[in-house]
Amino acid sequence: MSLTKKVAHNTLIQIIGKIISTILGLFVIAFITRYLGRTGFGQYTTIITFLGFFAIMADFGLTLVTVQMISGERIAENKILNNLFGFRLTSGLFFLILAPLTVFFFPYSLTIKLGVIITFIAFLFPALNQIIIGLFQKKLSMERNAVAEVASRIVLLLGVIATEKFQFGLTGILLSTVASTLTSFIFNYLFSLKFTTIKPAFDWLIWKKIITKSWPLAITIVLNLIYLRADILLLSLFRSEAEVGLYGATYKIVDVLTAIPFMFAGLILPILSKAWSKNNQKYFRHVLQKSFDFMAILTIPLLVGAQFLSRSVMSFVGGAAFAASGIILQVLIFAVGAVFLGTIFSHAIIALNKQKTMIGFYVFTSVTSLIAYLILIPRFSYLGAAAVTIYSEVLIAIFSAYCVWKYSKFLPQLKIMFKSIISGLVMGAFLYFFTKTYQTTLGGLSLLIIVSSLIYFLALFLLKGIKRQDLATVLKHQDKNIGPSYHGPQL
Repeated sequence: MSLTKKVAHNTLIQIIGKIISTILGLFVIAFITRYLGRTGFGQYTTIITFLGFFAIMADFGLTLVTVQMISGERIAENKILNNLFGFRLTSGLFFLILAPLTVFFFPYSLTIKLGVIITFIAFLFPALNQIIIGLFQKKLSMERNAVAEVASRIVLLLGVIATEKFQFGLTGILLSTVASTLTSFIFNYLFSLKFTTIKPAFDWLIWKKIITKSWPLAITIVLNLIYLRADILLLSLFRSEAEVGLYGATYKIVDVLTAIPFMFAGLILPILSKAWSKNNQKYFRHVLQKSFDFMAILTIPLLVGAQFLSRSVMSFVGGAAFAASGIILQVLIFAVGAVFLGTIFSHAIIALNKQKTMIGFYVFTSVTSLIAYLILIPRFSYLGAAAVTIYSEVLIAIFSAYCVWKYSKFLPQLKIMFKSIISGLVMGAFLYFFTKTYQTTLGGLSLLIIVSSLIYFLALFLLKGIKRQDLATVLKHQDKNIGPSYHGPQL
């Protein structure tokens, strides 16, 4: 199979898998929010966020490092993978064990503290998955991960349904989360056996290379942690569990949406890396431009649609008790837009191997965001948190774009974005007149989403903002351009 067909096949399978897992994830959210209510979901959100801090500290960006180290590396691929797996297992256990040891120093209820103890192991399995996913990305076999993700969501959904049926409470939800992440790891590991057998290895020379490559990413990830997740953690310290529940429910929708650009960028990264390493700057900039256009086309309807439909979306996802979180989604959606556009540039920086240049920008963003959180959250609750999240994501997107321009001289052309904005305004006009009439029922909301999407893409097509061959243009590649060696817990 040619490279173009393999990438297209991977993209299609991932999109299908993401759609299925997203639908399952929304069902899970609907069950949990209705079962636990605002306060219970706030406790659940606090537990997951607290553990997420330690999981992210242990991250080290090893998915991306794996792709880099096994793409054209002189050392045997299996030896690198085994050492990456051993490093991941060691670092993951070290940081995650700190969570149940430190949670008792926080002013949380006993329910939250016990929840952290029950759930901390659930974050080890996604950490180990990072290495396997890096292998799948390199082999252009991400459809295997898509299947694993769907399987894990099914297990989670069944666990949540059983919890509600037998009234296992928050503990049942947390145990279902553990079972879900374990399922994902088992499937990913079994699928990886087609390519190699991965087991922990401890070669200090390779570990040094891993640390050398990963420490800039590790620092930026920890700094990301401050401005991305400090909002929920500080909200849990300054405001009620019910307010955390409202914000947390909205963040689940945000997490679902932001998975899209990371999925796409993960496929594009190996192509960008190979193009830059082969000094094919023209193709590098070409792929970047088409990727930016694609993200812009997806971003605009999200921004517009959320302004009209967010309250109904949150009501149907979380139940009537969570309708008040619609205003949070109206605000946070702008942070989602920044992530969609910024992710393309942040991955381009990795392809350029200039991660270190972003550290200073991350430090500035993290420090200023933390100060803003401390000022705004006590005063304005979740709206203050959402405003700072927008600030931080926009700032990082701008800094990332600047660094890409500095080292590759790439500046995105905004022609497609402007056409997307015009099409978005047309869609917005439709929603303005028909929203109040049709969004009161699930069928009406679904109809509005489908019709408004069709109006948007029809307008964009008429403006020549999209063409049939656009996707093929992004993925088009001649082996002579890049080189024959290219093989290119969530709810």
